[in-house]
Amino acid sequence: MTLQPPGVPAVSRVHGGATVGQLYATALRARPGVPAIVGDDITLGYDELAQLCARLARLFAARGLARQDAVAFLVGNRAEAVAAIIAAQLAGLKNVSLHPMASEADHAFVLQEAGVTALVVDNARFAERARALAGARAVQVLPLDDGEFGPGLASVAAAMDGADYIPGDDPTEISKISFTGGTTGRSKGILHTHRTTVTVLQYMLATYEWPAQVRYLVTTPISHASGAMILPTLLRGGTVYLCDKFSPADFLRRVAQDRINLTFLVPTQIYGVLDCDGLDTADLSSLELVLYGAAPIAPVRLADALRRIGPVFGQIYGQAEAPMCISYLPRADHDPDRPERLRSCGKVIAGNQVRLLDADLREVAPGEVGELCVRGPLVMESYLNRPEENAKVFAGDWLHTGDMARCDSEGYLYLVDRAKDMIISGGFNVYPSEVEHCLAQHPAIAMSAVIGIPDAKWGESVTAIVVTRPGAALTEADVIGHVTQHKGVVNAPKQVVFAEELPLTALGKIDRKAIRGRYWGGQERQVA
Repeated sequence: MTLQPPGVPAVSRVHGGATVGQLYATALRARPGVPAIVGDDITLGYDELAQLCARLARLFAARGLARQDAVAFLVGNRAEAVAAIIAAQLAGLKNVSLHPMASEADHAFVLQEAGVTALVVDNARFAERARALAGARAVQVLPLDDGEFGPGLASVAAAMDGADYIPGDDPTEISKISFTGGTTGRSKGILHTHRTTVTVLQYMLATYEWPAQVRYLVTTPISHASGAMILPTLLRGGTVYLCDKFSPADFLRRVAQDRINLTFLVPTQIYGVLDCDGLDTADLSSLELVLYGAAPIAPVRLADALRRIGPVFGQIYGQAEAPMCISYLPRADHDPDRPERLRSCGKVIAGNQVRLLDADLREVAPGEVGELCVRGPLVMESYLNRPEENAKVFAGDWLHTGDMARCDSEGYLYLVDRAKDMIISGGFNVYPSEVEHCLAQHPAIAMSAVIGIPDAKWGESVTAIVVTRPGAALTEADVIGHVTQHKGVVNAPKQVVFAEELPLTALGKIDRKAIRGRYWGGQERQVA
């Protein structure tokens, strides 16, 4: 029999955590009169942002949206979009972000799967897509700007009360439904309660090397990792600068002009900056922390970035099911004198439990490769409507990330590859990222992607799709010989395809699904 302390109910909210809406309400009071969001055509101070968010939250209610209704966002990096996303959290709605570059069919699937009742759309960019989606299913379109869908949200919200909005206080509610990239089939919905976002926030604030007065530049869609950095920036009283369309030259200009000291980049953006003609004369002296992640980075290019941009880099590792904060490699560990460390994704962030497990859920020996598995408050609630997938991903009471990794004697993790991307050629395991890292060291290669192609003799043949540097001459034999010399014949490509560019996702990751579709006849790999 469990004894309950006197006066405490059997089911108590005394020990409940904060909600995302409550944290935003706190953040919006951080620095009255100071710029909170700076867009290309509008600047909102903390007071103005707080009032706009409160008005939008009341407008959502006036449009019939109740707590725990799902609202989708198809928006660019605009101040009005940030305000609408914050307002949805104040109102207790479930946030569903639509991938800006996804197909109409993918968007329609997400709306259906998540039970979305309203779509906030940046109609200056996505009016045609919103028109198609609204015609396909009963979804209310809420435009950011005046136009064919009626008056814009900010215009209508101006008539609403701008007084402080009191957000909900139930942390067990769903705050967000994320969707996987769908690289192994139909995208899966991921349910996150407030617990996950609050955990990410706490881990980031405790772990990253934050500037004293944050001036944060957003360069990737606010629907993804860049957006997660907005709340901690506001809680620290910083300013968020929005860039809607990234280019290396524009990035260099914005950093110098706005004295940016914090940003988040994906590896392909870093490569673009390194290859930009204006880098060596640009003023990047204000930069204090450049966070990067979302895809593997070539160590040789990271070393070049440290030399030419500075010792300002911090690597984050996570995934949609355990966002952003599984491990972290801080600035101090980006040591050019220890080049092997540049291949690491850092140490486990305090609060997470991580094990490297084999196929029988046994922990592998130190230094051996196993699947990286996670426990802790960072982990998602579950997949949406996927009980069989839940059973697989939570086997043995661990979240199975699908990432293969090893751990050294000092506790540093090294990602080897995604389990689904591993190539089995002639009975040997070949990890594409290791071959790609090798290719990145060739002076004539700008970028590469390595995949497995079905082969009657080998099972799968290692195939490299290579983009050469401007003016460089390179043959298939050169590529194969380079990998054979540095990684051995097992890892060497059996064939090389030269391309002008590699297909990328909207987040700047190499789009392996598109590459397989192009070079493998559209077949999908079957992963156990």
